[in-house]
Amino acid sequence: MVQTELRLGELCERLSEAQDHDDLARAVAGLRDTYDVEHVVYHCVRSGGEQWGALTYPKEWVDAYVKEDFKSIDPVVAACFSRPTPVDWKALDWSARPARELLGSATASGLGSQGCSLGVRGPSGRYALFSVNDRMSDGLRSRFTDARVDEMILAAHYIDSRAQEMEAEPVAKLRTLSPRETDALTLLAKGLGRAQAAERLAISEHTFRVYVESARNKLGARNTLHAVAHAMSLGLICL
Repeated sequence: MVQTELRLGELCERLSEAQDHDDLARAVAGLRDTYDVEHVVYHCVRSGGEQWGALTYPKEWVDAYVKEDFKSIDPVVAACFSRPTPVDWKALDWSARPARELLGSATASGLGSQGCSLGVRGPSGRYALFSVNDRMSDGLRSRFTDARVDEMILAAHYIDSRAQEMEAEPVAKLRTLSPRETDALTLLAKGLGRAQAAERLAISEHTFRVYVESARNKLGARNTLHAVAHAMSLGLICL
């Protein structure tokens, strides 16, 4: 249970600091590394029909999938659209020739044959698909899925929720500070030195400097002192 909370805590922290598509993609890649699997994929179809994703699949495979319109024959897509629970790829029917060719093309492009996917529905026809993919054995895949399925469901919803927030955020709101950036500037505003502030946040001084520099850039500040003053004037930090 503690391990689960740690993983989800790390994911939430990354997502809370995600300001754009690249940040979200890095959070997804971090989740892949945390679970030591081949790929993690988040793909959504917005209410207007636009497709958007944060994924670790090879670009060549993604391009081929879109070009060949594989989604229309993909058993995973069909199953997730009709079921509210995670779908084990091995439990699907791949006997039809188009489905077999799809799976063959996927494995040839570096994807594993094992996978688990979950559909996430949103407002106004919005739909997202979250998948974990690997080439592990059947036995290991079964144990992995049994042990991680609850985390997978939560991760899918956390990522989808942040993606929806990013869609709705106006450009001006991208200057909003992340929780860590806010904490860093608040401690500096209270008169703590960098080393003291880093110790208070239980992070390295190097990491603390990264947060401060990120906040400075977002605020368009000339230096750290200007960043603190500007953040206070905007009501982003309070003493």
